[in-house]
Amino acid sequence: MKTTLSMFFLWVFSFSFSQVNWMTMEQALTAQKTNPKKILIDFYADWCGPCKLMDKQTYSHPIISKYINENFYAVKFNAEGNQTVNFYDRVFTNPDFANKAKSKNAMHQFAKFMNVNGYPALVFLDENAQPITNLMGFFSAKELEPYITLFSKGEYKNIKTREQWENYQKKFKSKIKE
Repeated sequence: MKTTLSMFFLWVFSFSFSQVNWMTMEQALTAQKTNPKKILIDFYADWCGPCKLMDKQTYSHPIISKYINENFYAVKFNAEGNQTVNFYDRVFTNPDFANKAKSKNAMHQFAKFMNVNGYPALVFLDENAQPITNLMGFFSAKELEPYITLFSKGEYKNIKTREQWENYQKKFKSKIKE
């Protein structure tokens, strides 16, 4: 009984503290130079309910957070924030930023450059910081898992048609038990 109870608390403890190791875009680009990995950018807004749900439910899932931490440099980017980003020898800012706490603000130039048109949005970059694709909207842990696996392993290069994507999804074996 004690062993079972101890295992239960250990599981709850590890689950509640699973998290993605977020960094800035500059940190990810610098890290990529010494240890090439793909970059996952999570574009969010402070007022965005689905963004908060992804933080709470998706990114905190132990399988997802572990997989992202091992295979990507994860960037958390406030798409309506006031930070400056240097990318592709360009400087991106938010010149229309109005310091509106918890309400909508102007979209950051970097978010526009990355073709973000809503939140949450995920943008995947390869080891050379070249765009792979972007995903728009909320994804549960189980919904996100096949995508992060596909991109981290480079299998996306072999998928050219909808039929190939559907076959990939059918064959994908999730590690997430619901």
